[in-house]
Amino acid sequence: MDHRTEILDLRTALAVLRETPGQLVETNVEVAPAAELAGVYRYVGAGGTVMRPTQVDGPAMVFHNVKGHPGASVAIGVLASRARVANLFGCKKEELGHLVQACAAHPAPPAVRQPGAAVPAQQVVQLASDPDFDLNKLIPAPTNTPVDAGPYITLGMCYATHPDTGLSDVTIHRMCIQSRDELSIFLQPGSRHIGAMAERATELGQPLPISVSIGVDPAIEGPAGFEPPTTPLGFNELSIAGALRGRPVELARCVSVAENAIANAEYVIEGEILPGSNHVVEDQNTHTGYAMPEFPGYNGPASHECWLLKVKAVTHRKDPIMQTCIGPSEEHVNMAGIPTEASILGMIDKALPGKVLNCYAHRSGGGKYMAVLQCCKTVHTDEGKQRQAALLAFSAFPELKHVILVDEDVDIFDTNDVLWAMNTRFQGDADIITIPGVRCHPLDPSSNPNYTASIRDVGCSCKTIFDCTVPFALKDRFRRAPFMETDPEKWLHG
Repeated sequence: MDHRTEILDLRTALAVLRETPGQLVETNVEVAPAAELAGVYRYVGAGGTVMRPTQVDGPAMVFHNVKGHPGASVAIGVLASRARVANLFGCKKEELGHLVQACAAHPAPPAVRQPGAAVPAQQVVQLASDPDFDLNKLIPAPTNTPVDAGPYITLGMCYATHPDTGLSDVTIHRMCIQSRDELSIFLQPGSRHIGAMAERATELGQPLPISVSIGVDPAIEGPAGFEPPTTPLGFNELSIAGALRGRPVELARCVSVAENAIANAEYVIEGEILPGSNHVVEDQNTHTGYAMPEFPGYNGPASHECWLLKVKAVTHRKDPIMQTCIGPSEEHVNMAGIPTEASILGMIDKALPGKVLNCYAHRSGGGKYMAVLQCCKTVHTDEGKQRQAALLAFSAFPELKHVILVDEDVDIFDTNDVLWAMNTRFQGDADIITIPGVRCHPLDPSSNPNYTASIRDVGCSCKTIFDCTVPFALKDRFRRAPFMETDPEKWLHG
């Protein structure tokens, strides 16, 4: 899609949204970052798995008058619409999974700016050694609900380098401000790349330098949600953003730690994850028992196993724009779901080329729990391959819980059409395939031995395939009613 404004960073992305009617709301009315800001956006455009009423596919918002933070703004919901993401990525909304998968297959590594080059993210430098340094005053980090553990950074691009291999990576983790110079960072054990780096640094008895870039080109935020096996340890997801934009993501050397940060970011937090510090109590200041709302739509429990990120400096642009996300919102759905789709399509296309036309990581599963696959049966030997595709989907994205299979005449992005297929092409006793006792995701509250004795450990689930495809031998009996092809514009504007 040809933009009048080339997207280089968050500011140019917002400029593109201003060009598109109905995609951005800006306000100068004062808003409190503590619960109020998220409470407002819940109605304007949060969507996703947020408790109803909420607006699905509403506009993004920029709050220019944030209480306690003069000169700073907060942007929310930039990616909270699939159509908006497609506009910012330069494709149709149905093509997002295919586009990102192609970029993952042909990455363009990031490039570090030469010393002495201007770095927008370092226009203002605040060192933690300054007695007036205070993260609570420097970062307008919102709390999503009144029972959050504290102010959260939800869209920080965490960038670090493996102590052994020297390979760098970027991921997104929830981080809560705990003191003037300390953040808790939740690194799920045995999962994402920076967690493995922190664990190895602890084995070596050394801190892990890290940068947290906030307010970046949306092309960076989406691919940061990739996980193994599509992007194994050592794969730098910034290279996917580079392929998407057709130019390398530019990095700059941090001012206080031996690491790089995203040069065009609005804010950069620099610091170190301290070795052996994975025992921080997330709600130590509030004692609410909760962390923040997570993608399944529930308040996540406060962890007692967060790591400690000791902050050394905060750098930012002049008049910076903080970017944030509501955990269960459509924004999270898209950041998690589009990489999920890309991972599934990439895996299936290698094993069953041409048999799955598209994939949608459905918003009701937060972009992680449910996928709808659009399958294509052209010969009798294709029967059964749709179920094989579902098994491949589980392998491509281990946190997936449910797969719904439909035929090529079903619009996978229209839930009513998917449910139509379930109601007319599905029999529960014949078309449900269950795979019990498989590792899924611990944030699903039903993935708990207290829910059913069949679950052995928290985070295990019964993965389920719903085969709503027509048996190949019966396809002639299931043809949808044919309508005459017309161009309605003649009648709508005549």
